[in-house]
Amino acid sequence: MQEKITALRTQCIAEIRQCASTAQLQDVKVRYLGKSGQITALLKGMKDVAPEDRPKIGSMVNTLRNELEELLEKKTVEISEQEMKRKLQSERVDVSLKSLDEPLGTLHPITLVTQQIEEILVPLGFKVLEGPEIETDYYSFQALNIPADHPARDMQDTFYITDSILLRPHTSPMQARYMEKHQPPIKIVCPGKVFRSDSDASHSPVFNQIEGLVVDKHLTLCDLKGTLEYVAQNLFNKDTKVRFRPSYFPFTEPSVEVDLSCSNCGGKGCSLCKGTGWIEVLGAGMVNPFVLENCGIDSSKYNGYAFGMGIERIAMIKYGIPDIRLFYENDQRFLKQFKK
Repeated sequence: MQEKITALRTQCIAEIRQCASTAQLQDVKVRYLGKSGQITALLKGMKDVAPEDRPKIGSMVNTLRNELEELLEKKTVEISEQEMKRKLQSERVDVSLKSLDEPLGTLHPITLVTQQIEEILVPLGFKVLEGPEIETDYYSFQALNIPADHPARDMQDTFYITDSILLRPHTSPMQARYMEKHQPPIKIVCPGKVFRSDSDASHSPVFNQIEGLVVDKHLTLCDLKGTLEYVAQNLFNKDTKVRFRPSYFPFTEPSVEVDLSCSNCGGKGCSLCKGTGWIEVLGAGMVNPFVLENCGIDSSKYNGYAFGMGIERIAMIKYGIPDIRLFYENDQRFLKQFKK
């Protein structure tokens, strides 16, 4: 029995050392230490050993089993490490190697135009503010002198969540919020998304606006026109001219529609300006005294002017884009044209 145990030990150790994979190692383990393995067979054969030799033989078998289990465990760790190294080598990816064909991203045209307008206004002393897109009826309409029967309050024009909560139809609410907490002089510009129930080639239910507000003493329409001319000439070209036409907005008095001379033809007339030489771009006016009073500003001491424009409208004119929906389709053929 002792010779059998010694021979079994030699044979098993040799097989363990020859194993090159965890699968082979598992086969050896089952063959020698499994329920039907050769070590188990030795223990079952103890009944044929003389009673006086059983303690010694039993100890030899247990020692052999412990030795083999330890060898198998060490070999398992060794083979696992080798297999992992081979796997890592075969599946290796050099993450530091940059593909020459990888396309580079760029800012969206809406973001580009917004940043350009901000970069023009900030040196003039304007402070850039952002407000909530979900607004109250008060800040969206009441504080801005828009009465309850005004068409903009209709469900068909504004996305209402409740009777008093809505998706803001313009960024003007931030102007009212700011005037409530700050006394003049005030110079702010408010960019952001706005929402209106409208959708076609020139209108989107979600679009971007940027609105400016200045409140101080002794301001006039000349100040407003000078600011808009400076913006237009820096945004388009130095020859751009500004034209005011009388209009009506509840939050300004007097109110004007602002036209810019066509940047495409220089005012001579083309398809972009429909032969007129002018393009309607934005609305503006002197802040209605009621709006100032609603926000806690003494209208007998201060006055102001405000203006607002659609970013998509400016981008369409600036880049010759025919359809507003192109801004939101994420077509790479369209977007890649705006790489710097």
